[in-house]
Amino acid sequence: MKWPRRLAVLAALCGTLALAGWVGAGLAGLGSLGIESTGAPIEVSRATSGDVRAGHVDAPRATALGEHSVSVADIASGSAVLSESPPIPQPATSPVLLAATSPIDPVQNAGRPAVSSEVLDACPEPDVCIDQYLWSLYERTPKVDTVKVEERIKVKVKSKGKTRTVVKTLTKYITEDFGWKDPKAAQKAGMSLKDYVIGGIDRDFRGKLYNALRAMDDAGFSPGITSGFRDDYRQELANGNKAAPDSSYHGGSRRGGYGHGLAADVVSVKGDTRAERCMWSDILWKWIDAHEKELGIGRPYLDKDPPHVAPIDGKEYADKRNTATARLAGLKKPSPSSNPK
Repeated sequence: MKWPRRLAVLAALCGTLALAGWVGAGLAGLGSLGIESTGAPIEVSRATSGDVRAGHVDAPRATALGEHSVSVADIASGSAVLSESPPIPQPATSPVLLAATSPIDPVQNAGRPAVSSEVLDACPEPDVCIDQYLWSLYERTPKVDTVKVEERIKVKVKSKGKTRTVVKTLTKYITEDFGWKDPKAAQKAGMSLKDYVIGGIDRDFRGKLYNALRAMDDAGFSPGITSGFRDDYRQELANGNKAAPDSSYHGGSRRGGYGHGLAADVVSVKGDTRAERCMWSDILWKWIDAHEKELGIGRPYLDKDPPHVAPIDGKEYADKRNTATARLAGLKKPSPSSNPK
């Protein structure tokens, strides 16, 4: 996706956001962190979710972040309907990022994890401390997403001097708090929230996830977890494009159920505003792509479901990554110099 297009998408994702000079000197050295354009992290923590109201946003988000709501394919294919789309920001002479939060986006600062690296290194019961670290990252992570809602309306059109009524589909993008879904699923399962979302993850994957998230934390990305284990009931509560309830690698019954979850959704909680957290999440995801072999985890669906990570030696990654790579390659138009002569 070209820079201006991705910037327009970013502006849609992050609420009230103005970007200028994004391709300036500030992004000259991309290699070490994989800095590219931004996606949008999930917002609104469980502690404040009761104060959040659903609201309309003017344009679609490009990615499904934890709830599998809207994918980049909606943008690339042109299937999404945009009303009053914002103009594409123009580069300025120097790199500047100006951001403001929307009324439904409370400003939050993410603290350090409840369990420090030093404590974990000396932990007498590694499994317990790993679970506590993962739980602390889950607790500190806001949880809100944007879902696509289609509404059929009747409109009158005039053609050849005659007026007739036709049905059109109006697409809206609604900001939705999903912080209530895991607690409801945990209650239904008769578990504490921690035992549900963390305890349901495969033990070996928990170790890989811990090591990977520690590396992200140490690198300064302030990672957070928006979704861990999901049973069939919890998967039914998820919105938009998603696996069948029993087939989710988060822990569907066909995949082994509780204790066998092999997926988690990871974002960055770095930044004082939603726009900054959008930026840092996208940087984090690209960093994961660049370091997946060392981390042992990767993003099977790439930008179709950017926060979704899984073990790179697992079935989901093997089955989905090549398809995702081919899909993204198909979205990129060849440059004139690459055309056969």
